[in-house]
Amino acid sequence: MVSEQQALVQFSQVQKTYDGETLVVKHLDLDIQRGEFLTLLGPSGSGKTTTLMMLAGFEVPTHGEIKLAGKAITSMPPHKRNIGMVFQNYALFPHMTVAQNVAFPLEVRKLPKAEIAAKVKKALEMVKLDHLGQRRPTQMSGGQQQRVALARALVFEPELILMDEPLGALDKQLREHMQMEIKHLHSKLGLTVVYVTHDQSEALTMSDRVAVFNEGVIQQIDAPNVLYEEPKNSFVANFIGENNNLDGEVTTLNGDTCTVRLDDGTQVEAAKINVWAEGARTTLSIRPERLFVGDASSEAPNKLIGSVVETIYLGDHLRVIVRLSGGTEIMVKEQASPHFPMPRPGDSIPLSFRTEDCRALNPVSPAGSAGGKSSTH
Repeated sequence: MVSEQQALVQFSQVQKTYDGETLVVKHLDLDIQRGEFLTLLGPSGSGKTTTLMMLAGFEVPTHGEIKLAGKAITSMPPHKRNIGMVFQNYALFPHMTVAQNVAFPLEVRKLPKAEIAAKVKKALEMVKLDHLGQRRPTQMSGGQQQRVALARALVFEPELILMDEPLGALDKQLREHMQMEIKHLHSKLGLTVVYVTHDQSEALTMSDRVAVFNEGVIQQIDAPNVLYEEPKNSFVANFIGENNNLDGEVTTLNGDTCTVRLDDGTQVEAAKINVWAEGARTTLSIRPERLFVGDASSEAPNKLIGSVVETIYLGDHLRVIVRLSGGTEIMVKEQASPHFPMPRPGDSIPLSFRTEDCRALNPVSPAGSAGGKSSTH
């Protein structure tokens, strides 16, 4: 019997290589809790999909162990793992009706016909397709087909649902609608979901926690708001949301803060996150909405000056691209107001920011190079 405290899924020192040399997944230790919606997020080749495929049983770890509900499953075939799977391409049988597709996992498990019919009806009701059971997948839209795939994954009441880029083939509006449907089903049914995507806005919208992968390593795993507000390194800061980078050198360390001399000579104070020595290179991370236009605020002691390159009007806010004296371009998000004129290209513009809104992270640019452009994702 598994205790309430024990994680449903446990990866212990898991590695994966395809060629015997390059590790696609490196020393992965990861616990996934019951009822959790965990998203594996990262660029192509970061190891997120390989991690999902090892959990599903379609790939075998080169080293390490995977447990499900306390039981080692590393050498267990996929069909014995009691895991539901939803793919980007739906993977439906075109010659079967919707109801037959949903019934397939139950027939493989040799359940009685009456029980299969009842479970299929219930699963189709969950995804609001109970009136379309006799249609074939080719007669349905992409969103409807994805609902069928979801019903098929849910119908045998698995302990775990895995989703590999399940909304990647849908248009933006339908994708956003399906995000909320999946999120509501997760909450209503108490499902444990592991979800793979490269879309950071999707990850932030849907997840309890997000594991950010890069080069086979989890860079940070946290709640979406923590990832956004408190990135632990420059990769996470630049991959999650929109971000500005300012390069410089640490001049003094002051407990939880540090003083940094930017490459144009400006001195600023920043939160000390992963810089460890005076004289070290650092990249400062500042979100565009944390920059204030104007330097009057006493709460924002750090001052910059630049010239407007471009102003983009987006209804509720402005995006202002500003070139600083050293040539670095940064982006400011400013609330739009009919009472203030929009900054125009060439205007001189003072900016300010609070120390706690600026995070001193590992350097992005090599030592001695000019400051980096703002990074927007």
